[in-house]
Amino acid sequence: MVIDMLMVTPGTHAHDVELDDTFDFLNTYELQDGVPIDHLLDLSIALDWFVNRGVIHMEGADRIRAIYESRPAMGERDLSKIRSVRRAMRELADAIVEGRVPDSAALATVNRALHARQVIELVASADGCIVDHRHVGDPIDDALARITDPLVRELADGHPDRIRVCASDTCRWVFYDGSRSGRRRWCDMTTCGNRAKAARHRAKARTTDAPATSSSGEAKVQAQAQA
Repeated sequence: MVIDMLMVTPGTHAHDVELDDTFDFLNTYELQDGVPIDHLLDLSIALDWFVNRGVIHMEGADRIRAIYESRPAMGERDLSKIRSVRRAMRELADAIVEGRVPDSAALATVNRALHARQVIELVASADGCIVDHRHVGDPIDDALARITDPLVRELADGHPDRIRVCASDTCRWVFYDGSRSGRRRWCDMTTCGNRAKAARHRAKARTTDAPATSSSGEAKVQAQAQA
């Protein structure tokens, strides 16, 4: 499956991050026909992705860009941090799917990311009070905490058994299986599913043809021997 970065519509800062957003983040590093592709090529692209998903304010992203124009080394550091958290979350997702213990370093990275949460607080309003949020610390750390949180909530209160990785070795897309049977194997039946179906058909055809070819060869050898 291929990410179309242009299909995402920029929006306002969201209060809730969905599990699909988390998986979209993991899938910003994907395989296209077996070739690894990183869609977060630089920090500016990564910031655009976070703004589009509502986990960083546009103004905050612009301030970060302004700082890194004069201090590019900090930009490389934060891009490395984003990729490191993404890699650790992917290891966690793979471990869930494979039914194994995740790498301890990956767990430590995810836990560090979770610590940088936004602060939820009550704010006075005309008719009483409302729930609002306040950011503390680094906005990128905050964004990573928010994008990591849905996976943790799914592990605690959801259906982690429905987390899937596409069965195609040339794809490996992470997705949530919302099918009734809970046995979905492919990220998309029209792409990876059809390719797998076609491959099975070709393999079956070769297996069916093999005995006939073998019998024909044996008959030819026997005829030569009798001659």
